[in-house]
Amino acid sequence: MSNWTEEHNALKRSFKFQDFSEAFGFLTRVAIEAEKAQHHPEIHNVYNQVSISLSTHDAGNTVTDKDRNLAAAIDKLL
Repeated sequence: MSNWTEEHNALKRSFKFQDFSEAFGFLTRVAIEAEKAQHHPEIHNVYNQVSISLSTHDAGNTVTDKDRNLAAAIDKLL
């Protein structure tokens, strides 16, 4: 999880892909992992760039193990 940063009570990471199709494929895999974890990230996508922010809303908008576990699962998608 070394590429994730914790700031403003969230884990954040940006990703850059070759093109929109590759970025969208990654987003689809992230969505599947998020559904499995029942934990849904804030995602921003512009063309080949994806930014993800993880925070546990029902824990007061703070970083919890749910966020760390989903971040680790997302890292495995790369």
